[in-house]
Amino acid sequence: MKEQVKTTSVQLIKYGLVGISNSLLTFIVIYICFDLLSINIYVSDVIGYIVGLINSFVWNKQWVFKSHNHKIKREILLFVLGFLLCFGIQIFSLWAFMSIEWIKDISLLGIDAPKCGEYISIIGGMATYTICNYIYNRFVTFKPFNEQPQ
Repeated sequence: MKEQVKTTSVQLIKYGLVGISNSLLTFIVIYICFDLLSINIYVSDVIGYIVGLINSFVWNKQWVFKSHNHKIKREILLFVLGFLLCFGIQIFSLWAFMSIEWIKDISLLGIDAPKCGEYISIIGGMATYTICNYIYNRFVTFKPFNEQPQ
């Protein structure tokens, strides 16, 4: 029991580090697309998450969950399915945050409203995605090999 708690704790810390770096990468791509290239916020969001998806799979498989499953196609399929599910939840979350009137009026760090509200909404969506994605990958995609269904 103690070993499982320790393993899960280490996984959560590693997942958090990958998640932070991945979120920064995703956010930077979204920023470049949305702010510098003037691409629609939702299209920018999709592009950012695709870049993040590739980065996340590599780091989570190799470092966080240390998956030695040789069924890589299965893992990729499950990972992409989990991404789509969690991304759908994230898009809904982004829309929900964007629908809150008072968020549109926030101005922080020299960023004028409503653009600041849009960035707050993006970060809220990213947090929602991260929580959902960890749960999915921990218990579905990278489930320890000895727990895999036959």
